[in-house]
Amino acid sequence: MKKRHIGLAAAGVLGAAFLAKKVSAEKEVEKIAEIEEEINSRYYGDKQVYLIGGGIATMAAAAYLIRDANFNGKNIHVIEGMKILGGSNDGIGTNEKGFVARGGRMLNEETYENFWELFDSIPSLEWPNHSVTEEILNFDHLHPTHAQARLVTKDQEILDTHTMGFDNEDRLAMTKLLAASEESLDGVTIEEWFGPHFFETNFWYMWQTTFAFQKWSSVFELRRYMNRMILEFSRIDTLEGVTRTALNQYDSVILPLKSFLEKHGVDFTLNEDVIDLEFKPGSEITVTALRLGNGETIELDEEDVVIMTNGTMTDSSTEGDWQTAAPAVTEESRSARLWRNIAKKKAGLGNPEPFFGNEAETNWESFTVTCRGDKLLKRIEEFSGNIPGSGALMTLKDSSWLMSTVVAAQPHFKNQDPDTTIFWGYGIYTDKVGDYVKKPMRDCTGEEILYEWICQMGWQADWDEIVKDVVNVIPAYMPYIDAQFQPRKMTDRPQVVPENSTNFAMVSQFVEIPKDMVFTEEYSVRAARIAVYTLFDIDKEIIPVTPYNRDPKVLAKAAQTMFR
Repeated sequence: MKKRHIGLAAAGVLGAAFLAKKVSAEKEVEKIAEIEEEINSRYYGDKQVYLIGGGIATMAAAAYLIRDANFNGKNIHVIEGMKILGGSNDGIGTNEKGFVARGGRMLNEETYENFWELFDSIPSLEWPNHSVTEEILNFDHLHPTHAQARLVTKDQEILDTHTMGFDNEDRLAMTKLLAASEESLDGVTIEEWFGPHFFETNFWYMWQTTFAFQKWSSVFELRRYMNRMILEFSRIDTLEGVTRTALNQYDSVILPLKSFLEKHGVDFTLNEDVIDLEFKPGSEITVTALRLGNGETIELDEEDVVIMTNGTMTDSSTEGDWQTAAPAVTEESRSARLWRNIAKKKAGLGNPEPFFGNEAETNWESFTVTCRGDKLLKRIEEFSGNIPGSGALMTLKDSSWLMSTVVAAQPHFKNQDPDTTIFWGYGIYTDKVGDYVKKPMRDCTGEEILYEWICQMGWQADWDEIVKDVVNVIPAYMPYIDAQFQPRKMTDRPQVVPENSTNFAMVSQFVEIPKDMVFTEEYSVRAARIAVYTLFDIDKEIIPVTPYNRDPKVLAKAAQTMFR
């Protein structure tokens, strides 16, 4: 009889819990319906929104305005200084002259929460009746990443990178860093925090080249990355956590987003700079006018809104070709110039100088190799053990330029012919003289960069044969590509919506978003969502950062990895 009473009591508790959960879910559905009804009843009149910059952050903001604020796309204006949209999500070229992608953004399925949610509502251009998110994840699951040649020595030896290579001093420094407060790390570099041995570990070579850190980068940012990407710590040697798009990010991400916005009537103005903003006098931050590079002024009405890109890591980049080195930078960063101009006028708009004031520390150079046929890719495959699209980064750890390459699944460009192949690479130390080409990387032509890489691979005896298939090698020098990692004060990155703002927000890799990490698509999309939801008073969830760094199982695995 006693057991029966316990069973009935337990059943009652379970029933009550189920009922409470059901009631809670029903209330949540009702709340969402009420929010949707309120937003759909809004009348914005002639209210206009001006989005400065045509990268993924402002384009995402336009999508959120349409989707979640019920805002008329015809009243959204994107003003971009370049001749093409996409910002740092680029990819362009021809089979005859060669292709180029300045960089390749590696996505992550577990930590790009708002990115996946947004693009789940953007229709795919390649897969009818499916979303961009479905297209990307389907492709990635069919083409999993498992690098088998993550680090290669000067003797062409593939290292066993399962061990991180830490000593006790490295482990102690890493443990202290993860426990440190962010406020205590103002201006501190990675080199100042860790001892010399740390920079010879497998971990450092892999983490550095995966995320493009430098020794002089902010240790604050390394701490953010370790917390945010702690899932990747245990698999950094294989890069299994990398999520790949089917094509380059311009074709796979920007084009479908652009198509979605165009269908809703969004107005795009290309090849036009916004060089300054005018503000209403007083303590509030209220934009009253946009000053354009052509001398024109756009006067704003009281209800209008401005969302500005306050920094772009690929600004002022230059490109070369087979016979020409990428030219030296002669122009100031567009986005930094605008940021400087407005930061002088109002408090709380951040400080661009730590990020855009030291080109020698913030640059690196990429190169895209276009070939006829697949002989060179086959040779890379035979060496690495990875078919195209499965290997992620292969780093030549002893090269003076610290060169890494990625062979994507082919084709990597929408207009790439079946008999054309490409691969991409980059070097971190562009001021160093090459081991074989006795010039700094930044002074080298595409031919010289490829020759240095071929020699590093030990294939120089076959150079004349290899070069017959090469269409072009396009170097891209980016003076501010690492700018977001620079040591800085907590106040140097402004809030997405600054305090006292009535109609103004900033979105980029140079705004402050607690707990999240820069140099990611998620950071840009999250910033866009914060900007729109705050300025338009949208009572919907912005998906929070998933706290994997507090998951006991993840932490246990990370601890084991420290001692591998």
